Amino acid sequence: MPEIRPYRPSDRDAVADICVRTADNGGDSRSLYPDLDLMPTLFAFPYADLEPDYAFVLTDADHPVGYILAAPDTPTFASRLRTEWLPRVADRYPPLTEPPTTPTEQMISLLHNPERLVIPEVAAYPAHLHIDLLPAYQGAGHGRALMATLLKALAAANIPAVHLTMLTTNTPARAFYDRLGFHHIPVPDVDVVTYLGRSTS
Repeated sequence: MPEIRPYRPSDRDAVADICVRTADNGGDSRSLYPDLDLMPTLFAFPYADLEPDYAFVLTDADHPVGYILAAPDTPTFASRLRTEWLPRVADRYPPLTEPPTTPTEQMISLLHNPERLVIPEVAAYPAHLHIDLLPAYQGAGHGRALMATLLKALAAANIPAVHLTMLTTNTPARAFYDRLGFHHIPVPDVDVVTYLGRSTS
């Protein structure tokens, strides 16, 4: 029976694998991003390393099959990405000297722009999150349970609200978030991604 528990450093490889297998609009990203550390370096490892109190995994026989990760204060997290995270990974992923032309270069460009996370329109939703489950564990209530676990932890820390960013084309994900009480946050001049938010209570 799958169970939820706090993230452990020993979960790192499994979390990376889940990230890779869900990073292409919810599907396997290995053909799009052949460097299998790239997507976890953006969307998983910094959360697990910098904000472990808000990192939870769904496990089956104690092996992670899903996760939810969050930063409780997005501007602070963006600053820590700049000062603490980028120095750890810049040797492997140096900043681009030309505009990005490939999917990998686009992600490296995002990596070196942590300030992109600070959007004035979501200031009332200070936390932000990432949630991913392997396909075999989707649609069975595990995502809802992961979300409830995180919301409880954020509420206990007096974080009033949380937001997330999703690709607008990912309609199954949007339906999932709608069912969990998330609502659209209008952000001008953005259509590729959609911002959603809700209170932690």
